[in-house]
Amino acid sequence: MPQRKKIAIIGAGAAGCFCAVNIAEMSDEMDVCVFEAATRPMHKLSLTGGGRCNITNPFDEVDSLAEVYPRGHRLLKSLFYSLDNERTAQWFENHGIRLYAQDDNRIFPQSDDAMEVVDRLAELMAEHNVRLTTNSKVTAINKHDDGKFSLTFADDGDRKETFDGVVVTTGGMSHSPLMESLRALGHEMAEPVPSLFSLKVKDDALTSLMGATVASASVMITGTKLRAEGGLLVTHFGFSGPAVLRLSSYAARALAESNYRCEIAVNWTNTSEDETRASIQKLIKANAAKNVLSAHPEQLTKRLWEYLTAKAEISKDRTFAELGKKNVNKLVTVLTSDTYHVNGRGQYKEEFVTSGGVALSGINPKTLESKSVAGLFFDGEVMDIDAVTGGFNLQAAWTTGYVAARNIVESLRS
Repeated sequence: MPQRKKIAIIGAGAAGCFCAVNIAEMSDEMDVCVFEAATRPMHKLSLTGGGRCNITNPFDEVDSLAEVYPRGHRLLKSLFYSLDNERTAQWFENHGIRLYAQDDNRIFPQSDDAMEVVDRLAELMAEHNVRLTTNSKVTAINKHDDGKFSLTFADDGDRKETFDGVVVTTGGMSHSPLMESLRALGHEMAEPVPSLFSLKVKDDALTSLMGATVASASVMITGTKLRAEGGLLVTHFGFSGPAVLRLSSYAARALAESNYRCEIAVNWTNTSEDETRASIQKLIKANAAKNVLSAHPEQLTKRLWEYLTAKAEISKDRTFAELGKKNVNKLVTVLTSDTYHVNGRGQYKEEFVTSGGVALSGINPKTLESKSVAGLFFDGEVMDIDAVTGGFNLQAAWTTGYVAARNIVESLRS
């Protein structure tokens, strides 16, 4: 009988465990070993979607993948032919995870429990005899003349283990021995920087409105074309919500280079100046004799309206009829281009995403195999791929995990 092939998967996150299960399902001739540096596998997966696991997205409102994948959209466009969102949903359904779609186009397990997904992937690995080892940090990968790989581990005096193929799926890596080992093997690295984060603004009047939300706003970095729209949330330290998280994803590298200092302009109504002016005129006509604080645009809360009128230097004692053209213009400016100085980044508790990783130029876009080291594959966020919120990052993990699994199996069979 032919000798069984050994495959090492470095990283037991969503992408790595999904890859392991698919390798085992595609071939019973492979011994699959998954190594995780942390104590628990799939810890990040257990926290996604507020602990509910936003598995994927229907992509119904996505006109271009570049909208949701600031980095890696061209690669993913081709990889989706192998496993797209619909086939991903079917895969989970076939493996016992029932799904449902929310009105906001996010797809979750019916249990609304991320641990159902974590536990099922763990069960599938156990059923297929995948060896999972935690607290096992890989510090180096070496390729030998006989085509085999040796992995060096931080534990037990730099012990080594030999494999026929390797999949690296460690997620976003900062400076580490493993990253340096990949560099030594000829891989260029895009410096990892945070993505998907809130913005800090020192403005006591604004932050006193903590919890105020706007369903549809837009936020841009002034002096650039970087802009995003969606819900906006005022926090105790500045801004968060889908619009800000998307902007932080689009601008991840630019913001890192500026040390998270910049000026942003908020369009509270997400409409043009002319449309906003028409809305204010309509409000004036309907409430001419009333105080300006007694009525407000439908999309703004009463507290937020009071804050914005004060910012436009409009006296709280004025009636709508007393506003006049000058004050209307001030209001329109504040509503459509309200500027703030950002002095840092916060965190977004549901996501832990980085921009950067192994440069895609060094990876075969059809197979996810290294162009410089045969038998070495990449999967998930360790590559220079990341997405906005909404299930898109996990979809990239499932897709790349499946493609890497299929191709490493095919390469070892030949």
